[in-house]
Amino acid sequence: MLLLPLLLLLLWVGEQGGGSTDPHLAAGSLAQDPKYRLEVQPSVSVQEGLCVHVSCSVSYPQEDWGDSDPAHGYWFWERADSPEDPAVATNNLEHVVASETRGRFLLVGDPRAYNCSLDIRDAQRRDTGTYIFRLERGPTVRYSYALNLLSVHVKALTATPDIHVQGTLASGRPTNFTCAVPWACDRGTPPTFSWTGVALTSLHPESPLSSVLTLTPRPQDHGTNLTCHVNFSGAGVSTEATIRLNVSYAPQELTIRVYQKEGAGPETLDKSQSLSVQEGQFLRLDCVPDSNPPAMISWTRGSLTLSPSNSLNPGVLELPRVELRDHGLYVCRAQHPLGSKEASLSLVVRTPLQLLGPSCSQEDEGLRCSCSSRAWPAPSLRWQLGEGLLEGNFSNASLEVASSSAGLWANSSLSLREGLSSSLRLSCEAQNAHGKQNVKILLLPGRPGPRTGVVWGAVGGAGVTSLLALCLIFPLERAKIYRKKSAARAPSQDGDRPASSPASRGHFNKSWSDSPLDHQTPFLAASTSEKEQELHYASLSFHRPGTHNFQVQDTTEYSEIKIGK
Repeated sequence: MLLLPLLLLLLWVGEQGGGSTDPHLAAGSLAQDPKYRLEVQPSVSVQEGLCVHVSCSVSYPQEDWGDSDPAHGYWFWERADSPEDPAVATNNLEHVVASETRGRFLLVGDPRAYNCSLDIRDAQRRDTGTYIFRLERGPTVRYSYALNLLSVHVKALTATPDIHVQGTLASGRPTNFTCAVPWACDRGTPPTFSWTGVALTSLHPESPLSSVLTLTPRPQDHGTNLTCHVNFSGAGVSTEATIRLNVSYAPQELTIRVYQKEGAGPETLDKSQSLSVQEGQFLRLDCVPDSNPPAMISWTRGSLTLSPSNSLNPGVLELPRVELRDHGLYVCRAQHPLGSKEASLSLVVRTPLQLLGPSCSQEDEGLRCSCSSRAWPAPSLRWQLGEGLLEGNFSNASLEVASSSAGLWANSSLSLREGLSSSLRLSCEAQNAHGKQNVKILLLPGRPGPRTGVVWGAVGGAGVTSLLALCLIFPLERAKIYRKKSAARAPSQDGDRPASSPASRGHFNKSWSDSPLDHQTPFLAASTSEKEQELHYASLSFHRPGTHNFQVQDTTEYSEIKIGK
């Protein structure tokens, strides 16, 4: 390890030996002269762009120095060939200083006070190396401290700026951000600062090692990055630090997400914020506020405060089976320290439209029919007689219409006092905002034969269900109707008939008992809906008038009546 310093020393001795009789240099070349001592740390490290101070003390023989005998100190690269080579730092203004270190390596110690301290500023990677100190004073002191070398190691810059926020970030409130590099030295080239990220408001004048930015954050700045860049131009390196903004803001948007099927994605409501659902279906409402921190959510319907389905997520309101009573205005409220917001949804619960009837009976020389319907929104009923439409309450000499409604129900009756014929077209229609159903009644004249009866037909369309009733017009004495809720095979008109005993064909519900036909006896009855069908058997007994001198014969016919329910 002593070979290189010794070789260097011999080279410097050879350079000085030309006409020089410097005994100190010769002594120093062989061994450490106790009169010449140098105390310096053997190695230092520093990051690029930063500074390092190397403390150093030197001793040499004291003589009666005068003002004309200044003490000159020199720091050289170890690889220097002679004391005449450029120094990296010196206090001798007449000696050449290397351009690579000029202004960055400074001999800050005063050799006259036995101080050889070195200051390295704006350190660069190429500064890594070994350095030697030399002292010259008067005509006798010429000494290079070759056995006390300084090793300098310059590492990559890894230090980053510190960003401090003054107070809590709140939307619309000006806030100061300070970017500082306290680890940098103020002796070198001052660093330059720049900011990137959000919309900047104003920059304050920079101090040597910090920069202050005033920012008025907005809700859209929440979660974005703010970066401070620091450039050390003296060393050609830079560093930066980034923070993510946490901006507090009141609810900006309050969105109600609608889920009408379990496991399905959300649906988008129209601008009216109105939702129509079927009674009995699944419904989930999810109120999502855009705020930070998250706002407190509550649900109300009218004056009723609703309990959330999950206490851990109060924004979720779940209705496993929607009931009619669930209709109304649902309001989601988001409460936040910086402000509150509301969103509402009008829930309309639909009850399937059901048309019950018509039920017709004979009145003297006329006919009376009644019709009922159940649905929500509440339905309306009207009669079509020929080309005319009859609704509400109406009466004249030939007919009378009486209508009423309550809650889900609408009822209407039509009394015809004259004009009954097979050419008369009559129907009852129920409708609401979601569809309509109607039953058409055809009046057919009775005629002899074994196949006289009642035939029903169903005609369906989008939102419309029509039933066709064929009514036989002649005097009636007795009628029977049995209903069977079943999906069993229907009997044909030519063969199978329902057994005379209800027990022999399954369970029957007897609609009305055998009785002489009067104005209360139903002439025909129907019940309709759009989903389910009910199988009806109608047993009609007809007795022919004795005035025609025909033999009186009772005939009974059955017809299958499939009615949507």
